[in-house]
Amino acid sequence: MLGDIIIAEPDAYIAFAGKRVIEQTLNTTIPEGSQVAQYLFQKGLFDSIVPRNPLKGVLSELFQLHAFFPL
Repeated sequence: MLGDIIIAEPDAYIAFAGKRVIEQTLNTTIPEGSQVAQYLFQKGLFDSIVPRNPLKGVLSELFQLHAFFPL
């Protein structure tokens, strides 16, 4: 993932393949919940986890912040 700010929804699954495919390919056991947004947030993959209802307001604030501080 490449971006300035990465946002995920709560309980979203983030993976390029399912758990079974990864386990069969790597021949290892994947911990339960290791592909859930909250676990990956703790590992530093996301900047924020925002539920869908307030997402519009959060995006609006981020766009205003980026307009205020041009790159």
